Amino acid sequence: MITEQSDSSRKVNSIGFSVLQHTSNDPYCFVEFFEHRDAAAALAAMNGRKILGKEVKVNWATTPSSQKKDTSNHFHVFVGDLSPEITTDDIRAAFAPFGKISDARVVKDMTTGKSKGYGFVSFYNKLDAENAIVHMGGQWLGGRQIRTNWATRKPPAPKSVQDNSSKQLRFDEVVNQSSPQNCTVYCGGIQSGLTEHLMRQTFSPFGQIMEIRVFPEKGYSFVRFSSHESAAHAIVSVNGTTIEGHVVKCYWGKESPDMAKNVQPVILVNFPWCKWFFELSIFFLFFSLFLNS
Repeated sequence: MITEQSDSSRKVNSIGFSVLQHTSNDPYCFVEFFEHRDAAAALAAMNGRKILGKEVKVNWATTPSSQKKDTSNHFHVFVGDLSPEITTDDIRAAFAPFGKISDARVVKDMTTGKSKGYGFVSFYNKLDAENAIVHMGGQWLGGRQIRTNWATRKPPAPKSVQDNSSKQLRFDEVVNQSSPQNCTVYCGGIQSGLTEHLMRQTFSPFGQIMEIRVFPEKGYSFVRFSSHESAAHAIVSVNGTTIEGHVVKCYWGKESPDMAKNVQPVILVNFPWCKWFFELSIFFLFFSLFLNS
């Protein structure tokens, strides 16, 4: 049974969720569930249904940007390799011993609501953030060892271009923009201070790096990861951030024509001498088994 309260923003308690109603002229309310899966099921079941003869629209609620805390001058730590079950509260609790935290969040996919496997923790004090990076890297959180590093933050857009700013890159879009064999990220726009060490420091939070090629005189570099997914995460997270005072652009590196060939297994019997060697090895193997029998 649901019972209402008389204040202007009434909170109604029930089993598994609560309802936040507004008494303004806008015909809407918010339903807050304790479990994400319950909220997802309710959204799927209720969107488009008729209540009191009217079709209702149900969607995920968003927090108004005016309510977000300004942490642009704080010190931000990237936290990677998070287990799917790790929540924002979990990483906040894990990093709390290192100092006062201004913000913490696990990044989630807007469509599925599932964790993308990484998050951010912001500290008021730089020394606290440094200690967290040093001591939490490699520690177990849930079922995985996490990775920590300084986060790269996107600079605020000038007011004159805020309304026309480009769309935020999404992982599910970027990962499908190139073939699964492509693991190379192009990073350009660094007109000064470009080094291999800088690129490794910037991109290492996103996965194992296999190769880095830098072209300081041209202001760009290529970073090759061990997996396509790691490269996609790097593109989404680093594109548009500031490195050495320059706003960088990241996208997929150009695929070479023989890239597909490089990922195919080499069949030794395609070469005459390899085939001969292979057959000779089999002969001696059976011969040795015959002598030992």
